[in-house]
Amino acid sequence: MRNISAAAVAVILIGVLAGAGCQNDTGDQTGKPAFQEIMPGLSYVDSVVGDGAVVQADDFVEVHYTGWLYENGEKTTKFDSSVDRDIPFALLLGRSFVIQGWEKGIPGMHVGGKRTLLIGPEMAYGEQGRPPVIPPSATLVFDIEVLSLPMLDVEILQEGDGPVAEPGDQISVHYSGWIWEDGQKGALFDTSLSRGEPYRFRLGAGMVIPGWDVGLEGMKVGTRAQLIIPPAMGYGAQGYGQSIPPYATLVFEVELVSIENK
Repeated sequence: MRNISAAAVAVILIGVLAGAGCQNDTGDQTGKPAFQEIMPGLSYVDSVVGDGAVVQADDFVEVHYTGWLYENGEKTTKFDSSVDRDIPFALLLGRSFVIQGWEKGIPGMHVGGKRTLLIGPEMAYGEQGRPPVIPPSATLVFDIEVLSLPMLDVEILQEGDGPVAEPGDQISVHYSGWIWEDGQKGALFDTSLSRGEPYRFRLGAGMVIPGWDVGLEGMKVGTRAQLIIPPAMGYGAQGYGQSIPPYATLVFEVELVSIENK
């Protein structure tokens, strides 16, 4: 199943490049809050701490964000916003799917928290920028709100005894997928069994929906499992074609058939 999740609409965030530095903003006489430095090129200030669970460095997290260029100590051009689209952005931390300013700046936030990140070019898009929207050596500001930490329900139906699947592995799986409705399987929308050959992909590379990348990691060859996948880890607000409606919870029965070269 190809990944067309909310990550696809936020291409501007993908990738990690190198660049020049960013100085810590210490506030001014107008009452603006002072940024606190996390590391060179990355500072933050919390407007709302939040009282939910704490985001860890390898969590799957759903956020709203708005990004601006930061010039002469001020936000200037807004270049992207999930708030304007009214579609939250879901991402798996710890995989370098987003800029390092996000990878290092979001962990430690609470669900319900709101944080402003001041990100220098070396933690964003570096000397190259992201033309035409983000110029070379640009410093960025993001307002980020953590909405939830979507959870995946994994039930092992049969434990295998083969090698363990790890990020970067080329794996093959058989699967069947249904819409999950009222606590049970609804319509079957796809199955590899009818085609007679397993589906091959690289685990942890964003080639499939996040629910697969997360759920299959650590699984042994020969294992069969049921994955109940919330919308943020599936096809989100877009859905998929005629078979998967927007905001659908999915259930997959998957079998890890093989891991290449293991």
